[in-house]
Amino acid sequence: MQKSSTGWIYRGIKMFYNIQKGSIKQDESETGYISFGKGKKILVIIPGVSLRNATDSAMALAYMYRLFSKDYKVYVFDRKKVLKNGYTIEEMAADITYAMKELKIKNADIFGVSQGGIIAQYLAINNPEMVHKLVLGVTASKTNKVIKEVIGSWLKMALDNNYGLLAEDMMLKMYSASYVKRYKWLFPLLKKIAKPKDTRRFTIILKACLSFNTYDRLDKIKCPVLVLGGSKDKVVTGEASVETAEKLNCHIYMYKDLGHAAYEEAKDFNSRIYKFLNKN
Repeated sequence: MQKSSTGWIYRGIKMFYNIQKGSIKQDESETGYISFGKGKKILVIIPGVSLRNATDSAMALAYMYRLFSKDYKVYVFDRKKVLKNGYTIEEMAADITYAMKELKIKNADIFGVSQGGIIAQYLAINNPEMVHKLVLGVTASKTNKVIKEVIGSWLKMALDNNYGLLAEDMMLKMYSASYVKRYKWLFPLLKKIAKPKDTRRFTIILKACLSFNTYDRLDKIKCPVLVLGGSKDKVVTGEASVETAEKLNCHIYMYKDLGHAAYEEAKDFNSRIYKFLNKN
């Protein structure tokens, strides 16, 4: 009986947000995505590095970004399933661009988070016709010392197959002290379920963060841009958001008391994006 009730709840949520899953074949691989919402406008969300794929988190993502579901059809793209060694963030952008074109998506609003924000920058630089407005959340336009240290340590944990410690360190680095204190009781559970489905793919995605640079090409981005960052960001630094916004000469809002997970912790994060995207 419990299983049946849970199934009804799942189907109800799926129907309410019009959640769908799909994939775009490319070469010998494919790019997975989810879509939700019933609006006429298009919003593409590119998430950051995660231990779980977007296609495995469809309901959570649809709920997290439910503010956009009335006015937008929202697409959330994963990285390709099969990746070669040395895969770069610019190649990630090319793959998502390909998937967007196959889905007949163009001139879309795009929101990139963390590594997804770097992908979004490359996408807007190389294919400006694909982007109407751009939002960059807790991201950077070039590698820095903190990024190399943090991602390097996560990469070592992943290569050592120590995903429990990796999940815990991600929580500690990304979230505010108050958030960690409130949810620290979940750490033992997170450590048990932390391992990604494809560990090789995960390490390749992490390695890509160690070498990227859009900074000197940001002048090629001509669309309106909003940068949102956390002053206490321990992953990319708050300074990275500031220098990106200054180079773009665009509007920026910094959450003074939040870090890399400001996109989850700040109650007004999505509303700021919504207002920017719908401002004439």
